[in-house]
Amino acid sequence: MILSGELIYILPYFLPRVFRPTFLAVFDLNNVELGSLFSVYGSVAFFSYIFGGTFADKFLPRKLIATSLILTSLGGFVLMYYPSFMILQILYGYWGFTTVFLFWGAMIKGTRIWGGSQNQGQAFGFLDGGRGLTAALMGSVGVLIFSFFLPEDVISSSIKERQDAFQSVILFSSIMVALIGLLVYFFMKTKTEKGVFQSDNTHSLNNILAVLKLETVWLLMIIILCAYFGYKVTDIYSLYASDVMGYDEVNSANIGSLQLYLRPIACFAIGFLADKTNGISWIIKGFFVMLTGSVLFASGILVADQYILFFISLIILALGTYAIRALYFAILKEGDISLALTGTAVGVISLSGYTPDIFAGPLMGYFLDKFPGVEGHQYVYAFLGLFSIIGLIASSRFARITKKIK
Repeated sequence: MILSGELIYILPYFLPRVFRPTFLAVFDLNNVELGSLFSVYGSVAFFSYIFGGTFADKFLPRKLIATSLILTSLGGFVLMYYPSFMILQILYGYWGFTTVFLFWGAMIKGTRIWGGSQNQGQAFGFLDGGRGLTAALMGSVGVLIFSFFLPEDVISSSIKERQDAFQSVILFSSIMVALIGLLVYFFMKTKTEKGVFQSDNTHSLNNILAVLKLETVWLLMIIILCAYFGYKVTDIYSLYASDVMGYDEVNSANIGSLQLYLRPIACFAIGFLADKTNGISWIIKGFFVMLTGSVLFASGILVADQYILFFISLIILALGTYAIRALYFAILKEGDISLALTGTAVGVISLSGYTPDIFAGPLMGYFLDKFPGVEGHQYVYAFLGLFSIIGLIASSRFARITKKIK
């Protein structure tokens, strides 16, 4: 579950995040064009969330997840030959379907079952922490492969040399995704009792209407939307290191990779703490921390000679972002959402909550290209601060409602 949960996104999202300067160069893209690829992905995913969610309430996670991984890996073999921008748009639309429709609801539902009645925080903390550790290790291996095939003088390497080196990274990633798909199919088991794992109601529309009656579902849409925008901003950590701090492509990729090691630390710790108190209180704290980090970056004080402050601010922002991300589905039980309707609820919530997949890429790309250097990044982190405040308001309301439910 953990391996599949991260590797499913390594091709569409992880590679552009860790290797953003390189990705832009070898595919001859600017930030707006890369953002538009994410928008294509997000637009297809938008519809896949809700329909895929109802699908997850009717079929076994093992088969859905395995099929999703293998189909996703096939796209990697297209990516490694550096297709045209139009083919890239089609590819990202294809990934929007393969990584969401068959996968997302099944993964969240499987994790709820894994956590049982008392350990939802730990289950989702281990899921996202394990995903973070997987991402960090894959990032380190990816950077190692990339640097191995580059000449010693990275800065003077040609586009062709960088394309050849990055092609090896894409090939390795594609093989790993397919391999995990096979492991899931043969080894992942879940309970299948009707009424516990599966919904008694076979009508998808009735299930959707049932979850939409809950105010906690609407609040979770807002909470996840704000938190996920923060997660999308992690896409430009390596770009900040390159554009503002002056790192070369390998070192900026290392920054993108190293910050991923903060994710398992935050998620493992927050998962245990959430089960001892409640998840929503830690989400509120996470939004406070994320707001603090976004203010530091938006202030413009993190420039080329402020390396220590840059690392401290990056740690603060990443910890806040990953803490919220670890728990926002762990509070489904606190929100009085039944296990049998988990897939449907996740689909409905994700429909709104993951809209940053559509707008965050072009929004960030516009400001980063329009205002080169630190100024463009300041605008992006100012938006992150605004989303942090909205998330605080929504999570505080959720806390008041769940207190009444208890």
